Amino acid sequence: MSAEDLEKYETEMELSLYREYRDIVSQFSYVVETERRFYLANAVDVQVRDSGGDVYFEVRMSDAWVWDMYRPARFVKNVRVITFKDVNVEELEKPELRLPEEDPFSS
Repeated sequence: MSAEDLEKYETEMELSLYREYRDIVSQFSYVVETERRFYLANAVDVQVRDSGGDVYFEVRMSDAWVWDMYRPARFVKNVRVITFKDVNVEELEKPELRLPEEDPFSS
């Protein structure tokens, strides 16, 4: 496979992954960024750990989706991440269910 073919493949996979993300993001409550990956999850627990002066983060997520184009199964029940870098956790806004202002069945 040439470098051009590999680049084209990676571009297509990223686009496919983005489309999947766009279609499922509303099913999750949190976005989590670590140094290596990006996750969507419905439960997140971040613990700061200290091991002999080295500080690291232990991140546990459940009901998660992993942004990784080389991973065949992106949905996971539980995931645990250990990182020495910052962790960013953002709560996703959930728009409230709104009923249409007009009755769509009235004539």
